[in-house]
Amino acid sequence: MSSSLAPAARGNRMAMLVIALCWLVVLFDGLDMFIYGSVLPHMLEQHALGLEPSMAGDLGSYATFGMLVGALSSGTLTDLIGRKKMIMACTALFSLASALCAAAPTVAVFGLGRTLAGLGLGGLLPTAITMVSDYAPRARGAFVIGALMTAHHVGGILSAYVALWIVEPLGWRAAFWVCVVPLVIAVPLVARYLPESLSFLVAKGRTTEAHELATRYNVEMPTAAKEARAAGDRWYALAQLFRGREWIQTLMFWLASFGGLLLVYGVATWLPTMMRGEGYELGSSLNFVVVFNLGGIVGMLVAGRCADRFGAARISAIWFLLTAVGVYLLSVHMPLGLTFTVVFLTGLFLNSAQTMIYATVAGYSTSANRATAVGWTSGMGRFGAVFGPWLGGQLLANGAANWGFTAFALSAVFSTVFITLAGLRMSRRNPEQPAARSVAATA
Repeated sequence: MSSSLAPAARGNRMAMLVIALCWLVVLFDGLDMFIYGSVLPHMLEQHALGLEPSMAGDLGSYATFGMLVGALSSGTLTDLIGRKKMIMACTALFSLASALCAAAPTVAVFGLGRTLAGLGLGGLLPTAITMVSDYAPRARGAFVIGALMTAHHVGGILSAYVALWIVEPLGWRAAFWVCVVPLVIAVPLVARYLPESLSFLVAKGRTTEAHELATRYNVEMPTAAKEARAAGDRWYALAQLFRGREWIQTLMFWLASFGGLLLVYGVATWLPTMMRGEGYELGSSLNFVVVFNLGGIVGMLVAGRCADRFGAARISAIWFLLTAVGVYLLSVHMPLGLTFTVVFLTGLFLNSAQTMIYATVAGYSTSANRATAVGWTSGMGRFGAVFGPWLGGQLLANGAANWGFTAFALSAVFSTVFITLAGLRMSRRNPEQPAARSVAATA
């Protein structure tokens, strides 16, 4: 009996190893993404590199623009070099880019570093999600993806403590040197222990190697026909998003994602600075980042359950509306305990609201174009991720920092409207699967 259980046990251990390694690199992804917003108040106060508020917003947008390019190009590059190598390359890229930021002599060089970091950050997350999906235990794929996304918020929490414990005594450059750590820790671990994706091996005709891995770790073997068909139908699946009147639904999803990611990355970049502008001390402002990301972790773990029961589009709309209320309340100076509560709830609703957009798209789409629909919804939404940090910088530069909360609250209302309209149109169509069944958490 023990021998019959051994393959499954090995498979489960292998799945846990893959998930753990991907969780580690996504944690560093979150650290690198949030570190700029965490050290920004200190950089502005010290006029580091001659930095001004309007320039700070532009620098924040450089990273998100790089993420846009990285996200849209990661699929093609992964098809060429494989998912394991792509994870290693992306992690190495944003680590080396952080070294460039740490050593930057001018704002221009610093901006180049943030742009290059964005390329790595944008390419890593979808690749890691695909990798854990390949090795996730059967019927646990959505849970595994949600668990993986918690690493991004743990990285955000870590960024606040790096800023709090390291920046004050050692300066802002030290924080970016910390972001070089994955190059010497995560990349060697991935190179040594992470197996290649079975789907990639089959697509490349390396079936012997794929069979060996699948047998050794009791992982389901993908078929070559399925992989070839997926590659051949790539452009056909994109065209299906616009057939007939489907372009209306597609546009609504894209607009909802635009507003959601504008809000996510705008708040991630400017929350400490805006809270300090409201009169809170730097330590409290950075603690708000911690609480905001704790809310994000809880939100990722509970949103799927709510969507399973009530529908992903409905939950996304309600969550965005509650986010609008929470963000607007942050412009009101409240007792510290109440403010922390509002920040926690805002983080809970905001991050999982965006995730539920992807779940809605996944449920609405057919099996033939689901991956394309979710991927392009994420990619188009990243234009909002570019605009959000820029908008916050412009408001601060023009002495309208208080309007930052209002602008981001309006962005949440914007997403509420479009995901609601999308949900109403969906109610006239019998979807292939419940919208919350597949939570593709590509933030």
